[in-house]
Amino acid sequence: MAPRATAPPHPQLLVFQPLRKRHCAVCRRGPLPLLVMEDGAPSCLDCADLAHLEFLPRGDTALTRRAREESALSVVVVRFNRRRSRYERQGVLVEEAALARAEQRCLADAEARRRRRARDARRRAVQDERFAEAFAAEIQRLFPGCPAGRARDIAAHASVRGSGRVGRSAAGRALTEGAVTSAVVASVRHLDTPYDRLLMSGVPRQEARRRIAAAVETVLRGWRAARGEAGAG
Repeated sequence: MAPRATAPPHPQLLVFQPLRKRHCAVCRRGPLPLLVMEDGAPSCLDCADLAHLEFLPRGDTALTRRAREESALSVVVVRFNRRRSRYERQGVLVEEAALARAEQRCLADAEARRRRRARDARRRAVQDERFAEAFAAEIQRLFPGCPAGRARDIAAHASVRGSGRVGRSAAGRALTEGAVTSAVVASVRHLDTPYDRLLMSGVPRQEARRRIAAAVETVLRGWRAARGEAGAG
């Protein structure tokens, strides 16, 4: 059996959200939340034979598109914007069963998107773990005296995705010596010197760095020295 053709909405068939209280010219009910203008007079949805339709507010483009595809009759709902002096779309009226089918289609898509996001997250996690391991290995190559646990901590901190830290820079992703060294220096500055206390006491950043520069270099020299000692052995 050929699929049922969905008739496009009639270009003149609109439903209005009135800005002021209006009553149906046929049955006198009101005030009306939605109305149809027929021969210049307002009619309620019952009198306009549209009461069987469900209102779907605007906002979910995919759901609206699918609901209109599924519905034999769909009507655009508009409201007048006084500030802009124009009618603006507020949603559509569609058949209840059509809306239910459209929601099921969107739910199926949502589940597919959820699974895809989960797969992408797992893939990124594996990539991030491998990168952090490579970063830690490069730290220990340049600073063999750096404890392995400390190298892993520095790498993990510097390479957090979306952090903007040096490990996520182009140089960091390329594992350049400058980027790796910058990550190590930052760690030493914060954990092995009074740098943070100086900042908290009001010392300007550049002055605080100047005061702790010798202490940072002492730690780096010690971590680098292990490479020379290993070579001498």
